[in-house]
Amino acid sequence: MRLAHAALLMLAAGLATPVEAACDVKAAKIEETIARKSELQEAANKQTVRDLRTLRDAAIVLESYSYVTECERVLEIVKTLAADPEKTIEKGDTDEEKAESQQEARKPKPAVEPAAPAKPK
Repeated sequence: MRLAHAALLMLAAGLATPVEAACDVKAAKIEETIARKSELQEAANKQTVRDLRTLRDAAIVLESYSYVTECERVLEIVKTLAADPEKTIEKGDTDEEKAESQQEARKPKPAVEPAAPAKPK
């Protein structure tokens, strides 16, 4: 506890710099890229935008669990897909019904309670 407190004091005093994240999702500027690409603003491409954001979120989760290499790989994929929306949209499966089904599958389900043991006869 004292060590953590000392480290915080050093950071506050400017004597140490915080460790930078090896996989910098914020610096990838995914949202900014989505906003700049007119193809991604079209209603027909909502699923593609959702997919890009889902992958971005996956990178955040991977980084939080210290899967830095995997996070960086996912970010590279997102940047590649976002850089050429026309090709991405052409390549991707943008079936809205399928997308809605996938969205439904993502919703948390209530826990199933175990069945009570049968009463002896």
